[in-house]
Amino acid sequence: MADLIVISFDTESEAEGAYNQVLQLQEDLVVELAGLALVKVDGEGKTHVETPGPVGKIGLGTASGALFGTLLGILFFIPIFGLVVGGLFGGLFAGLDKTGVNAEFRERVRSTVSAGKSAIVLYATKLTEDKFSAALAPYNGTVVQTSLSADDEHALAHDLTASK
Repeated sequence: MADLIVISFDTESEAEGAYNQVLQLQEDLVVELAGLALVKVDGEGKTHVETPGPVGKIGLGTASGALFGTLLGILFFIPIFGLVVGGLFGGLFAGLDKTGVNAEFRERVRSTVSAGKSAIVLYATKLTEDKFSAALAPYNGTVVQTSLSADDEHALAHDLTASK
């Protein structure tokens, strides 16, 4: 079971502080990450994504990295309206809607991480919730979270490779 967690912040500095704290929590073994990104949405609504540098620092495998990258793209870069559900992404979206990353979750993320806000996005395979929450509480974030079972992850990875 993996958790996809999006924490939205009103300021870039809060998000950056929380991002650095998550990296420290990874080193302290409070959280085991399969993906981490800092997302900044400027005043015009343009999204900018930063990741923590070398992949080895987070422990992404090729499949997990591709899945996390795709989830980031779906959450922040694919427009809500005007989507062509057929073609390349049809199967992927059909698969997503059967998991915790369904249309409702995606809409909650988009409404929480709006123009002028920043967020951290974590894909955690292990999490000590009380220590994690206590460490991030000072940054005043708004949490949107869902879980993916191992079966969900495998199905999404399959849908991802089938859409290429």
